[in-house]
Parts: sequence; structure tokens; C-alpha cells
Amino acid sequence: MSTQINQDEINSILWKACDTFRGTVDASEYKNYILVMLFVKYISDVWQEHYETLTEKFGNDEDMILRRMQRERFVLPKGCNFQELYNQRNEANVGEIINIALEHIEETNKQKLSGVFRNIDFNSEANLGQTKDRNTRLKHLLDDFNDSRLNLRPSRVGNLDVIGNAYEYLIARFAAGAGKKAGEFYTPAEVSELIAELVDPQAGERISDPACGSGSLLIKCGNQLLKRGIKDFALYGQEITGATWALAKMNMFLHSMDNARIEWGDTIRNPKLIEDDTTMKFEVVVANPPFSLDKWGYEVASNDPYQRFHRGLPPQSKGDYAFILHMIETTTQDSGRVGVVVPNGVLFRGAAEGRIRQQLIEENLLDAVIGLPANLFFGTGIPAAVLLFKRNKADNKVLFIDASRDFQSDKNQNKLRQTDIDKILATYQARISVDKYAYLADFTELKENDFNLNIPRYVDTFEEEQEIDINAVQAEIVTLEAELADVKLQMAAYMKELGYEA
Repeated sequence: MSTQINQDEINSILWKACDTFRGTVDASEYKNYILVMLFVKYISDVWQEHYETLTEKFGNDEDMILRRMQRERFVLPKGCNFQELYNQRNEANVGEIINIALEHIEETNKQKLSGVFRNIDFNSEANLGQTKDRNTRLKHLLDDFNDSRLNLRPSRVGNLDVIGNAYEYLIARFAAGAGKKAGEFYTPAEVSELIAELVDPQAGERISDPACGSGSLLIKCGNQLLKRGIKDFALYGQEITGATWALAKMNMFLHSMDNARIEWGDTIRNPKLIEDDTTMKFEVVVANPPFSLDKWGYEVASNDPYQRFHRGLPPQSKGDYAFILHMIETTTQDSGRVGVVVPNGVLFRGAAEGRIRQQLIEENLLDAVIGLPANLFFGTGIPAAVLLFKRNKADNKVLFIDASRDFQSDKNQNKLRQTDIDKILATYQARISVDKYAYLADFTELKENDFNLNIPRYVDTFEEEQEIDINAVQAEIVTLEAELADVKLQMAAYMKELGYEA
């Protein structure tokens, strides 16, 4: 066995473990059990390697070893590691045993993991079946994770991101199979990467995602800083779905972003990121909110205590601008930036949305509109765009980029390539018009278009058809007919030599 474990090897083992549930339990449910077990296996392997390292250093001084272990990044209570769970795989109450272990892990690491496992019940008859079937599934799950190749010790993994990547790989696979539910917990990695680079987080800044799902977009923003050696930043998020909120908390933990504050609740109806009796303010706010959400909170928005909708109320059946307005209102006045994914209808729909859009443009908050390829997101093939808002802009113009034709076409969905991301970034940073790709529009042009942001109004991608030279085409036809006649004569001669009549 090689010293370093291969990422693809990890992914394939984990995906095989899903066979325990596939076809009998809905993917939107069993993803929680797979991902929690991955989490337990990882922290168990890390804990065991650290314990063995300290044993080599302090010998049989168990008290010294345990004191040092209590100062680790996380603490694994006695009886709660994966191997001890695996050893009890044949017990009649194995689901209850796993639940108790998770409860102890959470209680011991309350600051980082408080409430994370409350929505994940390994003893659930509704999700995992009656006792005999449930025990069989849990035994198979523990067997799968006991694969000798799935050794997740730091000395084999080499880099924590390998585990984070495996975690996101599974989330992506579950999203692909979850249809419309996918948007509840996952934004494709390349879209998250694009937005993180566009908003360009800086040292000392606070970064928020009010619809954070599994936290991948926040993590990409954090990684933008970490790869520059910057650790001075803070991540904040809120997620409405309990199980998805738990995924975000574990995902942050696996990426060593332990200080991230992730709240559980409805961002529009009940924002949890509050400071001094108002919404917290952030230098960077990013999100991929649910597209055109119905029943988003219209009934309470007119009496919003935080005055987030003073520019107008979005329509009751479409919550896109509710999230946009929330995001803008939670940015700092001097340097706030917003990057948000929206369906294309946000660019041109009228009535209440049109009035809100006009005011945002008149306040000179809109910085750029970037059209993305269709079929990038799980569960929907509709095209989307990225809107960038910025406080204290240097000009009163809006940059339009049509990136809808640049992508890699895969079997199930399209993907942005790194070259596509680089092209968008270079154009955004240069802030210039590019023939058939980008256009820098001033306020007068936006007003003349009634503040309609439909990208084809600004970026002309029309390709003129090449003029056909009829005389040249006729001459080519004559030439081809002559060549065909020669070939027929040659064939007739060959046939005669062989004794056949043409």
C-alpha cells in the first residue's frame, strides 16, 4: 500500500459505501449518514495518530498523554472513536450506540459542534427501516468505512483539503441525484471559485453567506485568503435547513475553519447574524440563494425591524430580490461588496422587481452583470447570472459580460473550466468592453433601456453569415462533376479488365 492515499481512491470507497442505502433510502436522507460517518472516521484517525505520536514521546505516562490530548484542536471522548463503533457493529442497538457516541463528541466539542448531530438519528425507523433492516444497513456502513485503504491519518492524507475534497465530492454526487433539492446544500465548486475570486476578500474582512447551504462558497472565500498566507478573516453564514446547516458546520470543521459562525434559521424572516440591534455588517457578502423562491416571507417584510426592504417589496411569489436587498443592507458602507447568483429573470422582470432594480442602479450600487452558461446547476437547466454590487464605486458604469458560450459540456451538466474563469476575471478586472464578450455601459444607456439588464441589449454576440459567392460555388460544382465523370470512366475500364460489363 502506498504511503499517501489517493483522492480518487477515497472518493470511490465512499461512493461504494452509498450502496448500503441506495434504492432503499432517499438520497436526501442517507447523505447525512454517509457524511457523518466520514466525519467520525476522519477525526478518529487523526486522534489515533496524535495519540501514538505522544506515546512515542512520553512512553507509558498516560496522564501526560491525556493532558496533552485535551489541548488538541478537538477532543474525542473515550468509547467514541470509529474503531470502537465498528467493534459493536453486531449489537442489537447499534443505532443507539452511534447516537450516544455522537452526542458525547458534540458535548465535548460544544464550541465547534454544538447542535450539529441533533437532526441525524442513526436509530430512526422512519429513515433506516425497522430494527433488523436498520441494523443490517448500519453494519454494512461500518464495514464499508473499515476498509483498510480508508486510512485518513494526517501522515497518509498529507493535506486536510483531501478530506474536504472528498466531503465536497460526496455532496456534489448527492446533489446530482437530488434534483431540485440539490440547491439546498450545494453550489458547484467552479461557480463558488469564480464568485470568491470576483469579490476578492482581503485581510481583516468579515465574509457572510446568508443562504450558505453546505458552506462551500464561504470556504472558497476563506481559501482565497489562506493561499496568500492570510489568516486574519472571519466567516459567517445562515442556513434554513437543519440537516444542511449541520453539513456546513462539519464542512467548516474539516477545512480547519473552526471559528466560522454558522447560524440555523430563516434569513429573511429571522436573521440570526445580529449586532447592536441591527443586522451585522460585512465587507463581503456572497450567496447562491434558491431561485425565485415562493413564500419567501412577503407577509412580514413590510414590517421588517431591520429596514432591509426600504427600496420596495419584492413580489410575493419570487424572493430573488428579497435576498439581494438583504445582502446589500448587510454590507459595510465604505467597502462592501456583494456577489450573488440569480436566475436571468432578475435582470429584466418588471413591476416591483423593475422598480427595485432601477433604484439599485440609480444609487450606483450595481457593478457588473455576468451571464453564465445554461445547465451549470444541479436540478435546473435554466441559465443564470452573477450580479456584483459594490459600495463607493469609482465610476457610474456597469460592466456586462456574456460568458454563456464558454464551458465544458459534460454528460449530465456543463462546467466552467479554469480558462473560462480566468477570462471572466481578467475582463472584470480590466473593466473594458471586449468585442462580442463584454460591454461597459454608462448610466445614460441603462436609463435608455428602462434599466433592463438583459445582457444581449448590451453585448452584441451576433455573427454575420459569410457572404456566399454564387459564381464560385457554380464553378466548384462544374469542377466536381467533371472529376466525377473521370472517376466513372476509370471504374468502367477496371470493370472491363475484370471481365464485367459496366
